[in-house]
Amino acid sequence: MSTAAAHKSQAHTSADAPPVIELRNVSKTFGEVRSLSGINFKVHPGEIVGLLGDNGAGKSTLVKTVMGFHRPDSGGEIFFQGKRIDDWSVARARGLGIETVYQERALCEKQPIWRNMFMGREPRTKWGLLDVKKMREESARLMSEHMGFTSAAVHPDNVVTTMSGGEKQGVAITRALYFDAQLVILDEPTMGLSLTETKKTLDFVAGIKKAGKSAIFIDHNIFHVYPVVDRLYVLDRGKVAGVYDKSEISMDDLIDRLYRVARSGSLE
Repeated sequence: MSTAAAHKSQAHTSADAPPVIELRNVSKTFGEVRSLSGINFKVHPGEIVGLLGDNGAGKSTLVKTVMGFHRPDSGGEIFFQGKRIDDWSVARARGLGIETVYQERALCEKQPIWRNMFMGREPRTKWGLLDVKKMREESARLMSEHMGFTSAAVHPDNVVTTMSGGEKQGVAITRALYFDAQLVILDEPTMGLSLTETKKTLDFVAGIKKAGKSAIFIDHNIFHVYPVVDRLYVLDRGKVAGVYDKSEISMDDLIDRLYRVARSGSLE
């Protein structure tokens, strides 16, 4: 099968399966402020979806709804793998396999890699003690197979503070995938990174798709988002201003549409 045919087949399979997450007619009001209005949003299996929009567009509220921090107003529905979920919460979302990698990376900088990789989910021996040997061995394997570290100088006992920003993002993303995340939410993962670190982080994002998992990539920088996503949602003032398959729109055309949304709030 040709590469193009393989991609087409994979896309067809993903489209046939129910979305990993789907929001239908979701609105969210805080007092007199309507942060989201009639949002329809979905992520298919094995799909990287970009979420773009200026400050105040509603990106944070939408993502926090997906994460379970916010419940939709009356009339809004959330589906996970085709099943409507009524008792949506942070615990429910995480239990179903939704993990978030924050821009702060949520790592303990003064702890070694192996402690960070298993923090809060440490395996134990049959005597109830921490299985440090297993955590070190698994961390070494993950660093080699998923993070591309082959140098003997880089090992699980390295303290996180000695790593670059891109490498830290790699630890956070690999940790999420190791614990079988079905959907990884990436909250501006390239913020404050150098060009080299940004490239490494985008490689890790691409690795999520290779692992057969899905992701939502939130960012202001279209030049970071566009290369690694399959589809893009543009939010403006709490509404979906546009949904685009990357295969059907060039970066230049997308930038032009983003400018039009920023100027007028409309693509007309």
